[in-house]
Amino acid sequence: MYYIKKRLEISSSHQLYLSYQSACESLHGHNWIVTVYCKGKELNKDGMLVDFSDIKRLIHGQLDHKNLNEVLKFNPTAENMAKWICDTVPHCYKAEVQESESNTACYEKDED
Repeated sequence: MYYIKKRLEISSSHQLYLSYQSACESLHGHNWIVTVYCKGKELNKDGMLVDFSDIKRLIHGQLDHKNLNEVLKFNPTAENMAKWICDTVPHCYKAEVQESESNTACYEKDED
């Protein structure tokens, strides 16, 4: 089994739509740290599982310096973003989304 990990820093804003009052309902920004984990049994013809630059294009390219509410079709919580990353990046089985030093969300796909 091959494993790769890609770490990205993304600067973007969002506002959350919540069922309770919160300061996070106001537009605000984060310097997110996103870690993408991929695994697979076979490499492509170039000897890679996933090209690191493809991961950067798929995630950083779509989210950096954007209002996430305008880019993503869901409430952009860190948890929802982690699942979206897993669904977006080929061979991704786990994603961590850190919105601050003390707040990190993780999504990991179930083993089939």
